[in-house]
Amino acid sequence: MAQATVLYDRDCGLCTWSAEQLRRWDGHRERLRFVPLQSSEADELLGDMDPGLRFASWHVWADGEVVSAGAAAVPVLRRLPGGRPLAWLVQRLPRTTELAYREVTARRERLGALLGREACAVDPSRPRAAA
Repeated sequence: MAQATVLYDRDCGLCTWSAEQLRRWDGHRERLRFVPLQSSEADELLGDMDPGLRFASWHVWADGEVVSAGAAAVPVLRRLPGGRPLAWLVQRLPRTTELAYREVTARRERLGALLGREACAVDPSRPRAAA
């Protein structure tokens, strides 16, 4: 299976913590590559995406397409050791997955603080424009 690119907000404590956890889970397999949304590479991958939507969630470039928010969990989990059963479940429960994703992101500032991370620069109540 081809490598997937995970695009995350490097200014968000929860986002960077999550990227670190996924990187550890991936280990030396390197099935996932991590690119900050604030990078020129993200500009290339997400070029025509509305700037407000760009920072509203994480995105995954996999298999020639970009998927975002809760749906992005499927291509990520498929590539992780032991993640296929979770990917199967997430794919069959798209509304539940999206709701769970939105619930977590609505609390990302508090969750980041609990993890000892800097507060998220994103207002979770609305998408933000690119910096």
